[in-house]
Amino acid sequence: MPSTSMPSTAGPSKPGALSSFVRFVVCGGGVGLLAGAAVPLLARAMPWALANALITVASTLLCTELHALFTFGTGRRAGLRRHLQSAGSATAAYLVTTAAMLILHAVQPSPSLLCEQAVYLTASGLAGIGRFLVLRLFVFADRKKETTTPVQPRAALSADALSPAALSTGPQRATYAPLVPSVA
Repeated sequence: MPSTSMPSTAGPSKPGALSSFVRFVVCGGGVGLLAGAAVPLLARAMPWALANALITVASTLLCTELHALFTFGTGRRAGLRRHLQSAGSATAAYLVTTAAMLILHAVQPSPSLLCEQAVYLTASGLAGIGRFLVLRLFVFADRKKETTTPVQPRAALSADALSPAALSTGPQRATYAPLVPSVA
């Protein structure tokens, strides 16, 4: 009998940690630069806070799709669950950078621009590393359900199981017998 080759069911190869991190920085940084240019342009037509919110939502959606398809190599689009989790990690990163700036201004009421930038970029970098880890280890990690019980081969049927009497009796039905202690 000629053998037929089965198509491979393996998905796209997943990039390693370093490759994923480089892709994360390129995707996130590229979209961040575009967003930084888009906010002031959009702010000409609406209040700055609204323009920033719209661009933030759009850039987070775009980054999540890029991370699903390119950064972490899932081979499929992100889906609602991953978008929500990614938005949560972006919100956490925002809170980290905001907290860092609030702490800086509490400690030093009038910091220099260089000091502000150093604190912000450091907090942003640490938040980005944390976000990368959350996305890689939880949001875009493989969640294949693995069976731990191996398939057992069927036991061979005995000659008694194939006897005419056994075949004509039909399926055996278990009867209900409650477990009640006997009173004797």
